[in-house]
Amino acid sequence: MSSHPSAAASFDGDALSSELPLPLYLQLARYLRSQIVSGKLGHRDALPGERELAERFGVSRVTVRKALKELLDEGLLQQRQGAGTFVNRSPYVEQRLSTLTGFSEDMGSRGLAAGSVWLSRTVAVATPEETLALGTSPGTMVSRLQRLRTANSIAMALELAVVPTRFLPEPGEVQGSLYETLRRRGFTPFRALQRLSAIQLSAEQAAQLGVGEGAPALYIERRTMLEDGTPLEFVRSQYRGDSYDFIVELNLAGSAIPMR
Repeated sequence: MSSHPSAAASFDGDALSSELPLPLYLQLARYLRSQIVSGKLGHRDALPGERELAERFGVSRVTVRKALKELLDEGLLQQRQGAGTFVNRSPYVEQRLSTLTGFSEDMGSRGLAAGSVWLSRTVAVATPEETLALGTSPGTMVSRLQRLRTANSIAMALELAVVPTRFLPEPGEVQGSLYETLRRRGFTPFRALQRLSAIQLSAEQAAQLGVGEGAPALYIERRTMLEDGTPLEFVRSQYRGDSYDFIVELNLAGSAIPMR
């Protein structure tokens, strides 16, 4: 952990303006957020106290407190009783949606060490939602794998993957990459349909991911198929909103020449 007792001196005291329509506390939150995202403030760096920040930016301590709360709710800051306020900057990942890869492959391609904290590995009857998503008959047995996914030992996502036992009879066989395990068994993921939506994390989810209750997250549902279209996997995940971006590349349909 690094300490910055004079960090406020490096901040731009003219970054806020009462002439802007945005409230001062949101301007301050935006400025501090940019310092964190750009790397000028690193993971676990200590922030100056409220009084020092208020003097530097010429605002009240109430304004500073409200700005810090914004970043605490987003999970970008953490407060420790008696110690102060610290940057919580986890690895930031961008994933393109044009390529089908698993979490382990995503992290490995970025030089990050993918890890898992297993929450449960069970065999059970598929729920009605899982039965519909996997195109199976009622009563079908599935392997259900629930885990906390990490990058460089920092929590990134909660994941619940469901695979029919005809493809994965023993969930304990999966130690790292689920897709690698399926490939070894002769079932290669070929394509997937994925749906994303914005959510707020529950208290339990937030605690597992190390962010504040109600922090923004990406909820993802993915149905993965074999080459012949047979459903292979149904996965539901909650990704930290402060650590993950999904990138989509779009092309103009029906023409290689842009319209003028």
